[in-house]
Amino acid sequence: MTRIVVVGAGQAGASLAERLRALGHAGDLTLIGAEAHPPYQRPPLSKKYLLGEMALERLFLRPPAFYAEQGITLRLGCRVTGIDRAGKAVLLEGGERLDYDRLALTTGSVPRRLPAAMGGDLPGVFVVRGLSDVDAMAPEFRDGARVLVVGGGYIGLEAAAVAASKGLHVTLIEAAPRILGRVASDATAAYFRDLHRAHGVDLREGVGLVRLLPGADGRVAGAELSDGTTLEVDFAIAGVGIAPDTALAEAAGLAIDNGIAVDANGRTSDPDIFAAGDCTSFPWQGGRLRLESVPNAIEQAEAVAAAMLDPDAPPYVAKPWFWSDQYDVKLQIAGLNTGHDRVVTRKGAREGALSVWYFRGERLLAVDAMNDPRAYMTAKRWIEAGLSPAPDEIAEPARDLKEIAAG
Repeated sequence: MTRIVVVGAGQAGASLAERLRALGHAGDLTLIGAEAHPPYQRPPLSKKYLLGEMALERLFLRPPAFYAEQGITLRLGCRVTGIDRAGKAVLLEGGERLDYDRLALTTGSVPRRLPAAMGGDLPGVFVVRGLSDVDAMAPEFRDGARVLVVGGGYIGLEAAAVAASKGLHVTLIEAAPRILGRVASDATAAYFRDLHRAHGVDLREGVGLVRLLPGADGRVAGAELSDGTTLEVDFAIAGVGIAPDTALAEAAGLAIDNGIAVDANGRTSDPDIFAAGDCTSFPWQGGRLRLESVPNAIEQAEAVAAAMLDPDAPPYVAKPWFWSDQYDVKLQIAGLNTGHDRVVTRKGAREGALSVWYFRGERLLAVDAMNDPRAYMTAKRWIEAGLSPAPDEIAEPARDLKEIAAG
């Protein structure tokens, strides 16, 4: 029987392994994870878990017993050091070899860290990615503590929201002219800028970090900023993005293109090696796309599982959607706004509800919906169907979305 090994026990790896069994794979199936915990959800880590509103066990995607019941061999706390493509084996720390007939890489992504020259290696400087990162920083979230958040993307903004909600004094800096500069419109950025400032966050745009400053004990105690100011801080969080974890794939000689390059079925440049999730780039609308999202990790992994068992399985067609929770605001995003040339804003029925619609010409590309699930669901349905409403009609808040026809 076919032996399948999955390297990476995050959302994509767990979804892929589970789907393989559901589709009837009866051979050996091993899921390898570098962390000691069984596969778990990442989004609640920096929100409900850090706030103390979610217990560790509720993070787990499945109870630990599930994997044994499904005949999935779970190798946790296990580091893969290499891939022997010719011998069709993964090499484990300690010298063990694990043979495979088919291999799937679901290695996810790694956080970008501040350079050591900027003090990024000082004690008291954290990133937000895995369970160990959040557990390490949790004791720092004391009422009245001073935290510097570096980076005004969604990672940094979510960290700032949790810190402010816990009663910390939060300073967030973004070196670019505004927050969310790469991913959202001025309107969406303004909405979240106002939201954070209303919650007491000292949000500074166009201000970068020169270096973090150590105290007498060697721990971070201050920060020198590009606007000439110096802050006293108790700890710092680097929210400067993530990068695809391609180290194993690169060392094995697989093709890399802003991630592990795969075809529409998740097959890499080696026909017996597949990949799914944050670590991959895949064909999309005539180019290549890498998506960092839970929905993509699940949906692509399930499509790849089918392709590993059936060469005629349908290709993966991404339907991008994302979300972010900050304070009492839920942001829901449908589509990708890349290449837009027009932005239309629309007030929702609820107080504080707003949707931002992105068009290229007359074509609807994406929507950012803040506390407006109706706008999100309507736009998502239109985008997935290839339909577009008239931008001028969207801009009229008196027009009910049900009355607006898309064609």
